[in-house]
Amino acid sequence: MQRWAGAAVSAVRRAWVSPGRERDLAVQAGKAALAAWVAWAVVGWWLAAPMAFVAPWVAVVLVESTVYRSIALGLQQLAAIAVGTVVATAVALLLGSTMVTLALVLPPVLLLGEWQRLGSQGVYAATGALFVLTGGQVSVALSAARIAEAVFGAVVGVAVNVLIRPPVYLRDARAALEDAAREAQEILDAVADALATGEWDGQAAGGWHDRAVHLGRLVDQARSAVGWSRESMRVNPRGRREWTLSPPGEADADTLTVLDYVAVHTVGVTRTVWETADRGKVTWPAAGITCAYADFLRHMARAIRLFGQTRFGPSGRDDSAEGELREKVGELHRTLDALRRRLPGAVSDDPDALVTYGTLLAQAHRLADQLVQL
Repeated sequence: MQRWAGAAVSAVRRAWVSPGRERDLAVQAGKAALAAWVAWAVVGWWLAAPMAFVAPWVAVVLVESTVYRSIALGLQQLAAIAVGTVVATAVALLLGSTMVTLALVLPPVLLLGEWQRLGSQGVYAATGALFVLTGGQVSVALSAARIAEAVFGAVVGVAVNVLIRPPVYLRDARAALEDAAREAQEILDAVADALATGEWDGQAAGGWHDRAVHLGRLVDQARSAVGWSRESMRVNPRGRREWTLSPPGEADADTLTVLDYVAVHTVGVTRTVWETADRGKVTWPAAGITCAYADFLRHMARAIRLFGQTRFGPSGRDDSAEGELREKVGELHRTLDALRRRLPGAVSDDPDALVTYGTLLAQAHRLADQLVQL
């Protein structure tokens, strides 16, 4: 309970102090409550509609995480509610028995809920039917009122989400990309320092490999965040303004491509080091080659840091950092060329080691090329 309470207090403090995910969630919760209040004030208090709770319920549901999602899911939900309501009303009036109608209507409307075009909102077809059949008297007028209340609630929910601080997730996407780049740099620096000093063992190498595997998940999270940022821009008036300052698109896609290369290469490096230290499957070359490879990893870590500066700076692309990045990539290529010339003689009696390091060098060349092309 103390940990949970501490986490809750920290989240509240972060939401109060600075922009971030916590503040976004708090704003969305307040907007949902406002949408419900407006819908109930009009339909329940002013109009005293027979099924007034439908309007605030739909309004709350449709204050979604993006404006586009609010509109798309709102249309799907209204279609599902309308279909369920119309089918249940027609069958009930035809048969004159709600019990028989329940048995006959629920199976087909539940199957209809699985229709792909209704997406996750298909279940509301059954909900609309249940409102009709369990709400007392069944009539065309009451069913029409329920559909009208749902439409009004949807309009209120979407309007609140569009007009009051519509959500934009550019910050979340850039933060996720920056976290992945920083983690890759820290892993490569740690491995390079250990190789240069010779102070590493199987436990430390296993920890680096675990972090490298987790780096792939960080890249996947960044990819998901970029997808959310793009969706949050669609039909979003606030998004159009922020688009001109920091547009998500090809730049983020290119960044993800580079980070994918970085993650794959980092996993390969840490796996080789781990196997050398703990399993003895691969023989590491002489100290001179080890130090040279450590220098390469150090150059790679610095190049990734510079790459992050060119992509995640507060003012967008940084020309000075880009120039420094190109210089660092040139150093990378020179280091790799020197290492490639020295490697065959150092591991001539170990074909397996030669294949392993040849693969790593090929990956490194591709990564260095990728960094400088963007």
